[in-house]
Amino acid sequence: MKVVIAGAGEVGTYLAKMLSQERHDIVVMDENEDRLAFFARSGVEILPITGNPISPVDLEKARVKQADLFVSVTPEEAMNITACILASNLGAQKTFARINNYEYLLPKNRELFKNIGVSSMIYPEMLAAKEIVTSIKKPWARQYWELFGGALILIGVKVRENAAIVNKQLSELFTEGQRRYHIVAIQRENEMIIPRGPDWIRPDDLVFITTTREYENEVRILAGKNKPDVKSIIIMGGSRIAIRASQYLPDHIQIKIFETSRDKSFALSETLPENVMIINGDARDTDLLRQEGILNAQAFIALTENASSNILACLAAKRFGVYKTVAQVENIDYIPLAIKMDIGAVINKKLIAASHIYQFLLNADVANVKCLALANANVAELIARPRSHVTKKPVKDLKLPEDMTLGGLIRNGEPAIIEGNTQILENDHVMVFCLNSAMCKLKKYFT
Repeated sequence: MKVVIAGAGEVGTYLAKMLSQERHDIVVMDENEDRLAFFARSGVEILPITGNPISPVDLEKARVKQADLFVSVTPEEAMNITACILASNLGAQKTFARINNYEYLLPKNRELFKNIGVSSMIYPEMLAAKEIVTSIKKPWARQYWELFGGALILIGVKVRENAAIVNKQLSELFTEGQRRYHIVAIQRENEMIIPRGPDWIRPDDLVFITTTREYENEVRILAGKNKPDVKSIIIMGGSRIAIRASQYLPDHIQIKIFETSRDKSFALSETLPENVMIINGDARDTDLLRQEGILNAQAFIALTENASSNILACLAAKRFGVYKTVAQVENIDYIPLAIKMDIGAVINKKLIAASHIYQFLLNADVANVKCLALANANVAELIARPRSHVTKKPVKDLKLPEDMTLGGLIRNGEPAIIEGNTQILENDHVMVFCLNSAMCKLKKYFT
């Protein structure tokens, strides 16, 4: 597949690196030659082209006429939409634009944009806000994803000394034929491990567990986690993500948004629901935080554009006793630091956007792909095709690579956790957890 990506910022660069593992024919174009320097020295098979994505001449130079997909992810919404319109008219089969206006996603407007050449659009702030809402609804989990419409659940949870599963081998935790959950991965500091039976769970591991909704509470108890009722939230920064998250959160939760800009504070107060109070002030001011009830808050969400401020603010909130903290960390290089400092959940709208676009362009056999913001890993939902390799032997005999594991499946609408003796059947829907290095191997097993 030939893919042209306009915009060599973090979204475009991360997306290009993901796609390069699939051996696609990739072109990345940007007006700034310095942004393209990474591709020239990285050794990845990506063609960098200096050019303006709204210049027909430059688009032709990028061979957009032969493109199966044109993706425009520059910071400028108008440029992205214009670039997609031009690319479509020059011959690109499908186009994808990054946008900042939620109205464009309304059903009546989607059709309008399709008619002028914009096949699909992504609003990263909305996706990030939805992840925050999920994080608040499940405050004991670092990551919580519903797979196959909620039939299977993937939970990432930090385990402490008091957890029942700490200092145990995986082989001790399961009885073949009675498995209710599956530990698919362990993140230990900056290393992501696909564990096998002999592996141990250690204190402060971030453990990723596949289960069904029926046993979700059992997983929480095994991980040694409480289940607080979130009634009060403090948000630092009145960004678009903060606005969307406030609108999506349940009405019974009291929300206070701290915004340093006076004009923006007034604007926010006129648009947000009644359960949201706007405080014109700096959430890094500890005296102001005490005055506004930080000691009674169950969650603190830092959503400024400054990753350092967000990380430090979450650390301060934890010292005040706040149970759940969420930090927006847009500088990808800061994410390992955030993990090491144990600040709680991390939101990166660029990685969310890249994984969403990646899902859009993958083979139709892949229903969904999640990119883990905290690690070099992905979660995929796949269909086992007739006579595919994965259907020929029980899972224990498939000789799966070390960077891949099968977590669960849906068969005739019923979920099940995968064990060594599980036999995958054709048309089973299978949840796969794999490191980025394994994405190119999926087709070998499932098609």
